[in-house]
Amino acid sequence: MPKRGKKYQEALKLYDKSNHYDVDEAFEIVCKTSIAKFDETVEAHFRLGVDGRHADQQVRGAIVLPHGTGKTKRVLVFAKGEKAREAEAAGADYVGEAELAEKIQRENWFDFDVVVATPDMMSVVGRLGKILGPKGLMPNPKSGTVTMDLSTALAEIKAGKVEYRLDKQNIIHTPIGKVSFGPEKLSENFMALLGAIQRAKPAAAKGQYIRSAAVTTTMGPGVKLNAAKFSLF
Repeated sequence: MPKRGKKYQEALKLYDKSNHYDVDEAFEIVCKTSIAKFDETVEAHFRLGVDGRHADQQVRGAIVLPHGTGKTKRVLVFAKGEKAREAEAAGADYVGEAELAEKIQRENWFDFDVVVATPDMMSVVGRLGKILGPKGLMPNPKSGTVTMDLSTALAEIKAGKVEYRLDKQNIIHTPIGKVSFGPEKLSENFMALLGAIQRAKPAAAKGQYIRSAAVTTTMGPGVKLNAAKFSLF
């Protein structure tokens, strides 16, 4: 493992890294141990008791966080005609058809954070699956990014909508705000995300659903949460 810097080592002294904390206390620690000079992003990490290799155990969705993420997302919309004009009016950063797909393929262009598409454009977007998929950018109906209601989709994304999905290790990693939000707002965002993940529990999941959880800042140490209490919410 790489050697951690002096500030990181000092942050570790401010709490017991082996302990599992309640949500409110965890975010007090997260804010206290922020070590960067910039406003760090805070992320939540959940290890789930599912096997994402099976279609009936996939966990994926999206939620608008109560306090947003603290970041304005750049949205690329694949649409044409009247829907393209709707997307532009709703605040999309980029709107287009096949020419944008070609730009991504030829120029390795990724000056966007979210991709939205109308259903009739998925034949174009589908060709980008191997490029967008690994980056978590492929539009999906479950996350609300394949839709005819572009105005609502863009409003939610700009308001702080985040997607959550399993990685290959059956872990969900999701940004939930900035250190400057403070413990209370971060806790409220976390609880909203936790509720969404709990509601997305697959029927095929057996045993303990949320095996472990932690929160961390961009540069700071992770803080473990008492996941045993999550079944109470």
